[in-house]
Amino acid sequence: MARIIHITDFDDPALDVYARLTEGQLLCRADPEQGLFIAESPNVILRALDGGYEPVSLLMEEKHIAGQAAEVVRRCGDVPLYTAPLDVLTQLTGFPLTRGVLCAMRRRPLSDPAALCKASRRIAILEDVMNPTNLGAIFRSAAALGMDAVLLTPGCCDPLYRRCARVSMGTVFQIPWAYITPYRHLWPQAGLAWLRGWGYETAAMALRDNTLSVTDSRLRGAEKLAVILGTEGDGLREETIAGCDYTVKIPMSHAVDSLNVAAASAVIFWELSNKEE
Repeated sequence: MARIIHITDFDDPALDVYARLTEGQLLCRADPEQGLFIAESPNVILRALDGGYEPVSLLMEEKHIAGQAAEVVRRCGDVPLYTAPLDVLTQLTGFPLTRGVLCAMRRRPLSDPAALCKASRRIAILEDVMNPTNLGAIFRSAAALGMDAVLLTPGCCDPLYRRCARVSMGTVFQIPWAYITPYRHLWPQAGLAWLRGWGYETAAMALRDNTLSVTDSRLRGAEKLAVILGTEGDGLREETIAGCDYTVKIPMSHAVDSLNVAAASAVIFWELSNKEE
């Protein structure tokens, strides 16, 4: 059973993780093994627990202890559970807790990208996608529409960033992901060559004239395919597009020239999952 602690001192160092540490400080780049992240809402926390992440403490409204967070409380065991009325928590964190429940959790060692490539047939490569809402939505689509894994360049937002995990509905804890190493500083040329070494054909999602449609049979027919998506606004780097086997564009109507990267990811993932009879 969790150790319930009623908040009386806003300056308690145990609450720094929720109220005063930045995402960068939580990440702890100098010592990643000591890094933490915050999971928000019961569903997201439960998926993190299912993914093997270790809880450190909980923060929630009193009414949720025996209510919507009861299963979270049960599964987190005897970790400290800090609680107070909503207005007090809002004053502490500086924002309203829309789901009323936060959990500080320990990070796990990063996955080996080579192992993910070996075990997968369909992977998404995200190049410098910095917006956490977009990143979370891409993860959700990747998980829902049959992608095997997600690989990220070092310029991407942290998938365990609070908003990203929440938007993903916890799928960042379900679908395997990793940073592209050891070629993270040599992307895209060496990174694309590394993917080909694992047998992947590469498809760049980009607005170009000489492109394949997302419905092209060559994409569905590829034994192993890496779909590469770029940051909102700028899209993929020119050298990334030039280095890929295919450039792919989504046909559109009404003079619309592009989709949000998260929406585009859902379209291509769906097409790859929609096998022809």
